[in-house]
Amino acid sequence: MLFVDAIVLIDKTRVGLNDKLEKWRHALKFRGFILSRSKAENLRCGFSGVEGGGEEVTMGEVVVSRVEKFRYLGSIIKKRGDIDSDIDHRIRVGWQKWRNASRVLCDKKIHVRLKGRVYHMVIRPTVFYGVECWPIKKTQVQILMVLEIRMIRWMCGYTRLDKIRIVVLREKVGVVLIEEKMSETRLR
Repeated sequence: MLFVDAIVLIDKTRVGLNDKLEKWRHALKFRGFILSRSKAENLRCGFSGVEGGGEEVTMGEVVVSRVEKFRYLGSIIKKRGDIDSDIDHRIRVGWQKWRNASRVLCDKKIHVRLKGRVYHMVIRPTVFYGVECWPIKKTQVQILMVLEIRMIRWMCGYTRLDKIRIVVLREKVGVVLIEEKMSETRLR
């Protein structure tokens, strides 16, 4: 393998960061990998509320550009640690998977339990990718619950006007509550 697509270097101290980065670059080069100077990005996290210094990060003579967010292994990491854009991205990807599987999920001839299993095996893992690491809030859980409720109603062929409780539909499809699944995934 001669190419690494994603690598993250994390440093708490910020002391001698440029020297550490050069050591990493040389260590990777020694093993046959090349760390791209043009694609490298610098994200200074402010999770504790304390802003970092203004020290530039360089690789050789090239200054590494500072960004507010970046994508790493399918997740969006932001400067302040909020996950709203990551959740929005996961929802868009979930709907994309839904469209790909809509022939099965919207077919009235297919049993609802089978649709629930397809949903459980295709859509949910796509939406929940990275949930173990999310510092999630109640409002964000609510957004994900609305997504799931819309999908379940659509699978069953009902709308809100039919006034069928989601608990009944959830039981019919065989899908557990999204909060329970999230806590189970985090505990695993």
